[in-house]
Amino acid sequence: MKITKRILLLLSATLLLVIIINYPKLNIISGYAAKNTSSSIFVANRTAAFTDATDNNFSPINLASTAVSLENNSASASTLGLLTRKAVYRNGLGSVLITKGYDASKKELIPKRFIRNTSLAYPFGNKPQKDTLFNTINYKKLDSAVSSIFENLHQTRAVLVLYKNQLIAERYAKGFTKDSRILGWSMTKSILSTVFGIMQYQGKLSVQDRAPILEWENDDRKEITLHNLLQMNSGLAWDENYDKISDVTKMLFLEDDMTKMQQKQQLIDSPNSSWNYSSGTSNLLSGILRQKLGSQQEYLDYWYRELIDKIGMNSMIIETDVKGHYVASSYAWATPRDWAKFGLLYLHKGNWNGTQIFSPEWIDYITQPTPTSNNSYGAHFWLNVGNKMKDVPSNMFYADGYQGQRVYILPDQEMVVVRLGLKNYNENKFLKEIIQSIQ
Repeated sequence: MKITKRILLLLSATLLLVIIINYPKLNIISGYAAKNTSSSIFVANRTAAFTDATDNNFSPINLASTAVSLENNSASASTLGLLTRKAVYRNGLGSVLITKGYDASKKELIPKRFIRNTSLAYPFGNKPQKDTLFNTINYKKLDSAVSSIFENLHQTRAVLVLYKNQLIAERYAKGFTKDSRILGWSMTKSILSTVFGIMQYQGKLSVQDRAPILEWENDDRKEITLHNLLQMNSGLAWDENYDKISDVTKMLFLEDDMTKMQQKQQLIDSPNSSWNYSSGTSNLLSGILRQKLGSQQEYLDYWYRELIDKIGMNSMIIETDVKGHYVASSYAWATPRDWAKFGLLYLHKGNWNGTQIFSPEWIDYITQPTPTSNNSYGAHFWLNVGNKMKDVPSNMFYADGYQGQRVYILPDQEMVVVRLGLKNYNENKFLKEIIQSIQ
C-alpha cells in the first residue's frame, strides 16, 4: 500500500515537473490554434470542424481544444485544460491574439479599400477570360503535372498556371474554389518588399538609407540600412525557431507590438556580412513604413491603394497586430487568383496593364543574391540563382511561405505558377514538368 502511494506521488511529481517545464510551450500551441481558428472562420469563411480536421490537425497543435463564438467574432483554444488563449476578428484588420495590451473598447482605424469596377477579363480584371488555345502547349502533360501534387500526401489546395497573361491551368482540392482565401504565410514578406519598391519609385525613400530607428543612433546599429534589413543581413541577433520559446514565437504569440522584437536585438555581426532569416526583421520594416507614411490611416491605406487594390487583389487581407501594424512576416490572405496577379506584376517588371507600379529596375534589386545566403535569397524574395532546383531556370524567383505556399515567377517561360496547400512537395519535379509541357 505504501509502495503504491509512493509510486502515485512520484508519478504526480513527475507529471507536475513535465507541465512546469513545458508550460511556456502551451502559449505557442494555444495561441496558434486560437489565431488560426479565428482567421480560418472569420477571414476565410471555413467551418470550425473543417479547421480542426485540417489546418490545426498536426502535432503539437492538435493537442489544443478550440471553441468559437460567432456572436463575438472570436475563437479560443485550450491545451490540456491548462492554458487558454483567445483571438478576435476585427473587420478590415483580420484576427488577432489578445494580449495584455488589447483594449476591446478602443475604436480602431481600418484601411479604406479602393475596389475599382472593371470590365476586363482575368487576370487584369475579374471577368471570365476568353478561351485561348496555344499550339505550343501539351495540355495532357500540363494536366498531369498539375494533378501530380493533388495526392493526399501533398495536401495541395490550389494550383494555377498563367502563361502569356492567360490562365492555362487551374485546379482546387475539395472544399476550395477560385474564391477561397488562403493564407500565404511568409509570402507576405514579398508583399512588404513590394511596398518598399513602390515607395522608392515614388521618391518617398531610398533602400540605401539608414534605418530610422532612434534607439540605434548611439551604437553600431546606426549603420544598418533598409537594404540590409530587406536582404536580412543586418547582423542583428534573431532566433527563428518554431519548436520552442524563441524570438519568433514570442513575437507572434506574446507581443502586442510585433515591430519591436527585432529592434531590441543587439548586433552579433557587422551589417552585410551574415544572412539570418528573420520574421522579426519583416515586422520591423513594417513599423518603419508606418513611420515613413506619417499617420496610421495613411499607413493602413497605402498598401491597398498603391499595390493590393491597384492590381485588383481585392480579396487580400493583411492582418494587423494589437497595435495596428501589418504583420508583414506572416499574415496575408488572398484567393489563388489574386496571388497569381501578384506574380504577374513581377513578370511584367512592375507594369500592370499599362500602369507602372514600381521601377523595372526593382526586379534587378530584389533578385540580387544576399551575401552568404548561398545565392538563395534576395530582398524578401527567394531565388534559384544557385540552381537548388536544378531543372528550373536560374532566373526564376518566388515568394515562399510555410507549408509550401508559393508564387513562382519564370521570366523565360512568360509564366507564373501558384501552389497553395498544407505540406511541402518536390518543387523541382513539379516546375520541371510544367515547363516541359510548354517547351
